[in-house]
Amino acid sequence: MRAMLTGAAIGVVLGGLAVGVSSFAWPDAQPVDSRAETYRQLDLFAEVLARARADYVTEIDEKEAMEAAINGMLGSLDPHSSYMSAEDFEAMQVQTSGQYGGLGIEVTMEDGFVKVVTPMDDTPASRAGLESGDLLTAINGKPIVGLNIDDAVRDMRGEPGTEIIVTVLREGEDAFDVTLEREVIRPKSVTWKALDDDIAYFRISTFNERTTELLEEAISEVSREIGGRPAGIVLDLRNNGGGLLDQAISVSDKFLSGGEVVSTIGRRPGDIARYNARKGEVFKNVPMVVLINNGSASASEIVAGALQDRDRATVLGMTSFGKGSVQTVIPLGTDRGAMRLTTSRYYTPAGRSIQATGIEPDMEVAQARVTEDELDRIRRFSEADLPHALTNEDGVERQIPKLPDDQPPEDYDGEDYQLDRAIQTLHGGLLTAKETAQPG
Repeated sequence: MRAMLTGAAIGVVLGGLAVGVSSFAWPDAQPVDSRAETYRQLDLFAEVLARARADYVTEIDEKEAMEAAINGMLGSLDPHSSYMSAEDFEAMQVQTSGQYGGLGIEVTMEDGFVKVVTPMDDTPASRAGLESGDLLTAINGKPIVGLNIDDAVRDMRGEPGTEIIVTVLREGEDAFDVTLEREVIRPKSVTWKALDDDIAYFRISTFNERTTELLEEAISEVSREIGGRPAGIVLDLRNNGGGLLDQAISVSDKFLSGGEVVSTIGRRPGDIARYNARKGEVFKNVPMVVLINNGSASASEIVAGALQDRDRATVLGMTSFGKGSVQTVIPLGTDRGAMRLTTSRYYTPAGRSIQATGIEPDMEVAQARVTEDELDRIRRFSEADLPHALTNEDGVERQIPKLPDDQPPEDYDGEDYQLDRAIQTLHGGLLTAKETAQPG
């Protein structure tokens, strides 16, 4: 079984070059045999392993060394391809099922450190104050440099109730330690509430196997509380690091009636798949706002892009992360783990690739007042800044962020400025410092 996550061979032939100088001619260049070159490289690898096994200062763990070599090869392709040991593969299956043990944090690797993409709602990571863009440099005093992403994640997991200390490097601050207590993470990927008595608010924190099911329950519950159709809908995808492709499609389907949601294109001309919504949608013609920020990635960008391109929703917030690739998880057999391989790019209904560029909001609204220094930090937290990141095949580059025109007033005392602006947009009003009200 393969799980899809939200990630033409070019032959170069040097022909013979003949230059007539009297009776002399260059000999024909021999065609390169790619298979023979691959075998030579494998021989080189075997020799390096044999020498390390025989001469390294201490005895090496050959299995661990081989896994590290495989992971290094895959990691050199792009930031999202990797090897998973049997234990890591099992942990990934548990995580996408909607329950796992750990800290509740979406991470990636950058410059040898673990970078926080987003802390999940109501988890040890979020309660401890970890933020998107934080770099984790050590776990229980052990430096992370030299570990791959799977090793680092494994070190952060453990028995519920046990403590872990992570060293955090945050822009503009000295490194500091944070103590967290591990717990069983059962993220409720969908939460809801009624705002202003007539606005249906849905928060999706991740896309796991239960997300669409939980959204359906939330839709029924908010309808009962409001007493029918809402006056407006807010779909909050901020700091949603992504997840399963099929869940992104089925969530989009709830708010669309027919038509394309997303398409994926792989390496070969025939590797094209188009995914369409079914007829019928919930709360048809009810105005809708989708909230995003630079922590919104992958599957959440698929949803935001679909609803934006299909003119179903106004997208409000800050430009998203920009992960426009699809990963396929390929099992490698009993006790051999699996590989996570980027196999395609995805495109919004309008044919846009958002790889390395992100979804740009229709209304750019900052959550907090942004200085030039903070803007520089935001600028450097995106897919485009990850090592070996795929470029945008259309040649489009991520827009350099500027200070947003719409920022909280200096005397703003609300809790969530972007949400306040969403509500005002749905009500057709303009937010002023005097009109600001805290969401219920």
